[in-house]
Amino acid sequence: MFNSDFHIHTCYCDGKNTPEEIVIEAVSKGMKKIGFSGHSYIDFEDAPFMNPEKERNYKIEINRLKEKYKSQIKILLGIELDYFSDVDTSDYDYVIGSVHYVKCGEKIIAIDHTIQCFEDAIKECNNDVYEVCEKYFEIVSDVVNKTNADIIGHFDLVSKFNEGSKFFDENNKRYIDAYTKALDILLKTGKPFEINSGAISRGYRTFPYPSMNILKYIAEHKGKVILSSDSHQKETIMYKFEESEKIAKSLGLEIVEL
Repeated sequence: MFNSDFHIHTCYCDGKNTPEEIVIEAVSKGMKKIGFSGHSYIDFEDAPFMNPEKERNYKIEINRLKEKYKSQIKILLGIELDYFSDVDTSDYDYVIGSVHYVKCGEKIIAIDHTIQCFEDAIKECNNDVYEVCEKYFEIVSDVVNKTNADIIGHFDLVSKFNEGSKFFDENNKRYIDAYTKALDILLKTGKPFEINSGAISRGYRTFPYPSMNILKYIAEHKGKVILSSDSHQKETIMYKFEESEKIAKSLGLEIVEL
């Protein structure tokens, strides 16, 4: 079983625990490697992202923990870099490239913060949920190019609130065409896609990102995946990794680590 996790949030952004509390938990679980991935600063929205001061302190703290716990666990300093963020990542060990917004007209709207935000995005996009999805995947297709990401974060985040097809049919041709076009571009980069269990631990989904159909497409085209908890509290690091690993292996997907 894989015992590393590279998508973890702390009290420096929207997580509940300090980095050291998480490191102690990771050591107690016998983990060999852990990576922190604070949300990058976005100048048009405060929460849940790190402002410049928090980011400075975050870097200092993670580097302090690297040294303190070096005999027990390898710690990596990472960042979850949003597509609309403009942050220098040169002193980070790795980057998760993610998209949390769509641009509808002149408005940039979050698609995952709350159901209300997602509904607002639909309204701004001509009351057409598939237009939201198309805009989202168009941006996602460029996320590695824009962020120079080492990991592609929660590829189909736009489906966060769609459990039970609440907002749209994931078998709709427009939806499939939109994500397939993005996958075809991203697969050429060779970067791994997360199998991300974060929405399960927070009660939004019963299957990790991305969906089974998307994972099958990645497998058919020899893409790679990386297991991710997207944890926001110490109890959920490596959340449901055993199940995620089984899904990946059932499809013949190569699982990688940093």
